[in-house]
Amino acid sequence: MTKNRETGTHRVLILGAGYAGMAAAIQLAARGRRREDVQVTLVNAQERFTERLRLHMSATGQRVAELSIPELLEGTGARFVRGWVTAVDAGAKLVRIDDDRVLHYDTLVYGLGSVADTAAVPGVEDHAYTLNSAQDAELLADRLARLARLGRGTVVVGGSGLTGVESAAEIAEQHPELDVVLLGRQEPGAAMSPKPRAYLQAALARLGVRVLSGVEVVKVLPDAVELAGGELVAADAVLWTSGTRVSPLAAAAGLTVDERGRVVTDATLRSVSHPDVYAVGDAAAIRQGYGVMHGTCQGGMPTGVHAAVSIVRALDGRRPKPFRFGYYHTPVSLGRHDAVVQFTRPDDSPRRVYLTGRMAARYKETVTASPWPTYGRMKKMPASGAFWPRGGRFTRGVR
Repeated sequence: MTKNRETGTHRVLILGAGYAGMAAAIQLAARGRRREDVQVTLVNAQERFTERLRLHMSATGQRVAELSIPELLEGTGARFVRGWVTAVDAGAKLVRIDDDRVLHYDTLVYGLGSVADTAAVPGVEDHAYTLNSAQDAELLADRLARLARLGRGTVVVGGSGLTGVESAAEIAEQHPELDVVLLGRQEPGAAMSPKPRAYLQAALARLGVRVLSGVEVVKVLPDAVELAGGELVAADAVLWTSGTRVSPLAAAAGLTVDERGRVVTDATLRSVSHPDVYAVGDAAAIRQGYGVMHGTCQGGMPTGVHAAVSIVRALDGRRPKPFRFGYYHTPVSLGRHDAVVQFTRPDDSPRRVYLTGRMAARYKETVTASPWPTYGRMKKMPASGAFWPRGGRFTRGVR
């Protein structure tokens, strides 16, 4: 790998401080702490870490810890730059921040993850809330609090995936005076085996969530959502969790992307078109033996660690190894004291084993809180972050 001629250092620039980007920054800085030829810089739009696994809690007014990115990086030697990434010039190896600042790199780790897709359905951008950030969640919390003071109101959650399920359950539990409607093309828990799926649906019913599955929202209005066929569902607030999109910056930079705009990578997580760019987390289209990975925290952090290890190997003149990952669980909270955990095969298909109730809730909380001790251990023992399920026969032979 080349070094900057003026400084003699190899500049690694990491874009996005989500679970994957933060793992890459801490892992790389920790592994390079004793070497003076590597400079690690992490760029993010805000100093506060967005704890996406708890945003449904923030959206109901519950207090969660405010985690500082500079504090999480403390002691690693990594530099933090706050600002919006407005352009990537892959040819010149530079990134524009807030349009008026330029950062140069020798290796780029692209981790600008996904947000709710508010453009696919008319009216979502103008009339629906999202869980893209802590600030977005707090806006919804304010709206729910106002409805709660009135003692009535209908909240529609658009999207019956896991985020929609967790959000609907949380709203219904924290605000029993409100009517909660969960809309989606598929029934909640569709990817689970029959028993945990039935448990999840029964829990929603106990919480008073009205589920409308097999429906499609075609428009969001100021006071309702319109379904295909013309039916209107009244809504005093709409939370949109259906579908995600990624930043268009990678495509604009000329990186090879898939149909969803994610950076297409080789087996080592390098861009297939620009080998000095690694892509991690939701921003990457990473193919395994079972198909392209989908964005989750359980898969995102390993991609960040692997990218960091690969960069160090390349700096040492060694060949990066292929990335292998297998899924192992799908934990879903159903309020603060209930949950369901579906254990999975490495290809994310459901096993027969599952947990429910308070034990599942404790399991889910352990998973949600696990990044922080993991980051802490990686600062002291970088190798501790390199353990995750490799997927066995499901990923063997990845090239």
